[in-house]
Amino acid sequence: MSTYRERAHRGTARATVLRTVATRERRSYASAPRVPTVGIDIGGTKVMAGVVDADGNILEKVRAETPDKSKSPKVVEDTIAELVLDLSDRHDVHAVGIGAAGWVDADRSRVLFAPHLAWRDEPLRDALTTRLAVPVMVDNDANTAAWGEWRFGAGRGEDHLVMITLGTGIGGAILENGQVKRGKYGVAGEFGHMQVVPGGHRCPCGNRGCWEQYSSGNALVREARELAAAESPVAYGIIDRVGGRIPDITGPLITELAREGDAMCTELLQEIGQWLGVGIANLAAALDPSCFVVGGGVSAADELLIGPARDAFRRHLTGRGYRPEARIVRAQLGPEAGMVGAADLARLVARRFRRANRRRVERYERAGTGLLPPRAWGVGR
Repeated sequence: MSTYRERAHRGTARATVLRTVATRERRSYASAPRVPTVGIDIGGTKVMAGVVDADGNILEKVRAETPDKSKSPKVVEDTIAELVLDLSDRHDVHAVGIGAAGWVDADRSRVLFAPHLAWRDEPLRDALTTRLAVPVMVDNDANTAAWGEWRFGAGRGEDHLVMITLGTGIGGAILENGQVKRGKYGVAGEFGHMQVVPGGHRCPCGNRGCWEQYSSGNALVREARELAAAESPVAYGIIDRVGGRIPDITGPLITELAREGDAMCTELLQEIGQWLGVGIANLAAALDPSCFVVGGGVSAADELLIGPARDAFRRHLTGRGYRPEARIVRAQLGPEAGMVGAADLARLVARRFRRANRRRVERYERAGTGLLPPRAWGVGR
């Protein structure tokens, strides 16, 4: 073996894994095994699991409440394992993909930090692979949602796509030529913590003026509650709706009243949308994608939010009038986007399980035992 080949052969396992997975994402997703896989979406309030086929169809879906964040990480892992094992009783599960609301390392094996869960540098992939006996893929939930929309939703056919998820805060993801761009350390796409107002509202991240403090579910509810607490005349409609109980004001209620024509709620969604457009213009200047897909719970407001965002985007876009404008569209897969995307990404690693099982069976057959090794053909089998 030449010196060059020796050096290449001694390359770290981490680099090999990253190159292999990136190649699979970019070239092999369409030829990955057309087998059912399980997608898991872990949020601050729920764990949703579903069996998804190769065309993005959800065959069955189950969910459980997310254990309180004060509990040990193992409690959350137990919940995930129980859901997967429940689904495996009725489906032939070949791999599991997990979209976690937190920072996931570049190897997609450890959750570095999850704001709503007690995960700090948690080896989630290895812990669950051992328990489930199938390949497990872990990624950030915005990345899995973006992948789902690119494969089966609003982002189909786009070569350069940016996903923005508006929920409690703002998450995001970047896809380029069929590959999720995770950055050197795996934590790219944290758009919500771009500073848009120096010295502005304090953010839980510790900084001030972050984008998500002006365009998110938290920002929407905060503004509505402040107006209601001040007994502003424009807030009488929402005050009456909640019977004076200001903590009962929620994002979905604001959207519902805006659809009914409530002036204050309509104005609040317009403001959130305008800030959304400002941030998207900044991202367009940096990334120049062809399409922005807006998802998350707040996107349920649809044109009440997206319309003002498009207007603000056009006003703040660098080089406006002299450059092509990216499309801004609402996500199509709704709250299942992360689950569907995680399951589809898991199909890219399912081939390893199938090949390993085939080799294992061949060894047993050559040995003349006629017996298959335990759990040879899937979870719980």
